[in-house]
Amino acid sequence: MKYLKIALIIIALSSLVSCRSHKNVSSERSKSRTSTKVVRRTPTPVKVQKIEQADVIHASLVRRKPNLNKNTLAYIGEYNDIAVLEMIGYKIPASITLAQGILESNSGKSRLSVRGNNHFGVKCHSSWTGERMYHDDDARQECFRKYDHPLSSFRDHSLFLFDRKRYAGLFELRKKDYKGWAKGLKKAGYATDPKYPKKLIELIETYELHKYDDFDESFLYGGKVMKKEMVSTRDKYVIVAKGDTLYSLAKKNNLTIDKLKWLNGLKNNDLSLGQKLYIE
Repeated sequence: MKYLKIALIIIALSSLVSCRSHKNVSSERSKSRTSTKVVRRTPTPVKVQKIEQADVIHASLVRRKPNLNKNTLAYIGEYNDIAVLEMIGYKIPASITLAQGILESNSGKSRLSVRGNNHFGVKCHSSWTGERMYHDDDARQECFRKYDHPLSSFRDHSLFLFDRKRYAGLFELRKKDYKGWAKGLKKAGYATDPKYPKKLIELIETYELHKYDDFDESFLYGGKVMKKEMVSTRDKYVIVAKGDTLYSLAKKNNLTIDKLKWLNGLKNNDLSLGQKLYIE
């Protein structure tokens, strides 16, 4: 099932990433708080209404190259729109995000991604207070972060690159320079594997991931680029009333519970009276 077809990049999840190399992956939180504050942290507050073009690109690839790895094709189909949304908000090429996700998570089949929703091999550091998983990597039984949802992993990946000085030079590259990004990630220390750039580039070119880099910072609706002036930029939200639940609010507003949580940076299902929940 698609996690996101109608999505807005206006919210950031609160956790920050700390990751370094290509991982194979892993071994294994609890409910808290009754009120969750809306987290709004996006460098470019762009709203994207719908990305149908991502599906068109993927369908074309599947039709023309049906013999490609089916797990990888399925992974791209599942997360291509998420990668595009992250690119619009954080200037990271969608091709790079998808290629890293494929490589680090073994197309979503690694234990770390299956059990921990961790698609980018994110390790624990002293600041991490969430659930953890342990795996022999560069050292024995290293700590990896465990997420409540794959979207958390994708957002943390964006924040990890966007917020750290050692990756600043990457953002001076052209968005479509995926080769420069691949080589720059290795140079900045993201991975220890000397073949890391080559592996990313091969994935991008084999699966035509560079085509997702063509999306720009305009509003996209029905696959057509629209000028920002043509679309209302006001946030839409609801106020939690007595008897409201995530399920009832999601259903009433034609959202999934996962998407409603993602839009508002919620880590659990707890709501409080008077709480503002963004629905777009």
